[in-house]
Amino acid sequence: MIWAAPSPGLLAMLNNAADAPGNNPSAPNFSGQRCFADLLPRVLSAIVLTAAAVVSVWQGGLVFDLIWLGAALAVGCEWQDLIAAPHRRLRFFLLALGLVVSAFFAGKAWFGAACSVLGGCGLALALAAGPGRRIWAFGGIVYAGLLLVSAGALHGSAEYGARSIVWLFATVWSTDVFAYFGGRAIGGAKLWPRVSPSKTWSGTLTGVLAGASVGAVIGAHGLGDPWRALPLFALGLAAAAVSQGGDIFESWVKRHFGAKDSSGLIPGHGGFMDRLDGFIAAAAFAAIVGAARGGASTAAGLFDWF
Repeated sequence: MIWAAPSPGLLAMLNNAADAPGNNPSAPNFSGQRCFADLLPRVLSAIVLTAAAVVSVWQGGLVFDLIWLGAALAVGCEWQDLIAAPHRRLRFFLLALGLVVSAFFAGKAWFGAACSVLGGCGLALALAAGPGRRIWAFGGIVYAGLLLVSAGALHGSAEYGARSIVWLFATVWSTDVFAYFGGRAIGGAKLWPRVSPSKTWSGTLTGVLAGASVGAVIGAHGLGDPWRALPLFALGLAAAAVSQGGDIFESWVKRHFGAKDSSGLIPGHGGFMDRLDGFIAAAAFAAIVGAARGGASTAAGLFDWF
């Protein structure tokens, strides 16, 4: 059988028919499936992280120390990996050594010794990192150590320890959530587009106000005197603003090294630095304020105002 080429008229008719509305099946739209595929790991990861945080406070003791030591190790390793300095394994060993020993001292409320260990291992890290990365390597163990020491100092109070961590959770998490939705709903001018392109002034202010409000309500719950929520609200405004500053700081560090996420350890969320940046800053701020007030404990300095 000999194949004959179709005539030009027939080709034109086929082309016209193909271009006619309704004759072509629409291309399958996978955007909804992709959105769901992205959302599911984010939700599952958020549930696991939230559960770990709540369990750490609920169980306390060794469980609290181990969970937050693990978080600090993850943050520190991500930082050391991000700066791409030489002697990677040696730096990871020095980081782990410093954090584990300082966690032991912090668990016994020997915070001076814990900070000294972090400083000594930080100097060794700086030497291992070599020129151009020494300050960054030292800063990494300080950054991870802030999380460890601050959380330990606050949680060490028998009366207010768990309450202080829960207050931080409520303040920081509410700030993040309301900043996201407030920025989406209101829009407007960007806060610092070069460093954090998605942050807006409207979202940041909404988040700070909401975080302080939710934190004050939860932090003062069960204390009896409702007036105790007022200083917590004022303190929450500062802590929420500092947490947003911590978020911006971590974004600046990532941009400096050309990274979008600190790692891929948490499906849908990036790394532990990405999730804990605001909490690290707020916890350090709360620990400094609580200690500076000279109360019965670091956490008591946040709640005893009258």
